Amino acid sequence: MSALLNKVAVLFGGASAEREISLMSGAAVLKALQTQGVNAHAFDPSTQDMGDLKHQGFTAAHIALHGRFGEDGTVQGALELLGIPYTGSGVMASSIAIDKRMTKRIWESHGLPTPPWRLAKSALETAAAFEFFKTSGHNMIVKPALEGSSLGLTRVMTSEQCATAFTAASKLDGQALCEAWIEGDEVTCAVLEMDGPNVRTVRALPLIRIAAPDGDYDFQNKYYTDDVKYHIPSGLPTPLEEHIQSLVLRAFAAIDCRGWARADVMIDAKTKKPYLLEINTSPGMTSHSLVPMAAKAIGLSFEQLCLHILQSARLDHKKEVHA
Repeated sequence: MSALLNKVAVLFGGASAEREISLMSGAAVLKALQTQGVNAHAFDPSTQDMGDLKHQGFTAAHIALHGRFGEDGTVQGALELLGIPYTGSGVMASSIAIDKRMTKRIWESHGLPTPPWRLAKSALETAAAFEFFKTSGHNMIVKPALEGSSLGLTRVMTSEQCATAFTAASKLDGQALCEAWIEGDEVTCAVLEMDGPNVRTVRALPLIRIAAPDGDYDFQNKYYTDDVKYHIPSGLPTPLEEHIQSLVLRAFAAIDCRGWARADVMIDAKTKKPYLLEINTSPGMTSHSLVPMAAKAIGLSFEQLCLHILQSARLDHKKEVHA
């Protein structure tokens, strides 16, 4: 076991709206690492001082936090100051990926497809965005600009729903992202750094096609029901799956992500064109989570996956990979 793994903190819980999910993810990761012989310990940044990581001799951190104050570059920045290598993307990539506006702007600058969108600061602007999308034949999704796990998300099909949708989103963020709804299949694609000959490469794992009741893949269906069906293999034509994997790898690189991530994609039912929705730099690791499903498809158990992610831990200012 490398010196990097002498004493590992599994960071979970936190103070975000996704705390409950993080507690489930972290408990699963902690148990998995311990079964692999890692000297791993639970650490909740919302109840413990981050400086204690240094004082208590931790040599690495496995981040199982979701949302703000964990997936947004804040914890990553603290770990950089402490000099403790951590899993997942660095400070800048983490802060960009959680901000759907900045993510889309960067993807668009790289020529990557993402649904048309507008930012709304009021219910009136939300209604204006809906009317704009209707002219192009789309309904609309309204969601917080800075949040994850479908929290505060509303599908808008009538102008009367705009005010309610904005209110739901603005409870979590002052600005709402209004996005054209793409009718069709929803898929997700995990990305994982893999060891190659003398270099660490990035691999897109097999796609998972998500079939949610009435197409409603909301927070409740994601984590608390068994009504959602996950298809892996996806059942998509091979050229389309490979094209989406290629897009996701480009999306991952455009934001300068590292370690691992998961991107969500919609496929237009009529044109079969894929659209990138967002990228998660600290995906869920619960019993309903998607990255472990994709890893299993390539022969990685949950325990092996957790150890693999941990072994990619590093710092922004020290670019070499710890083995």
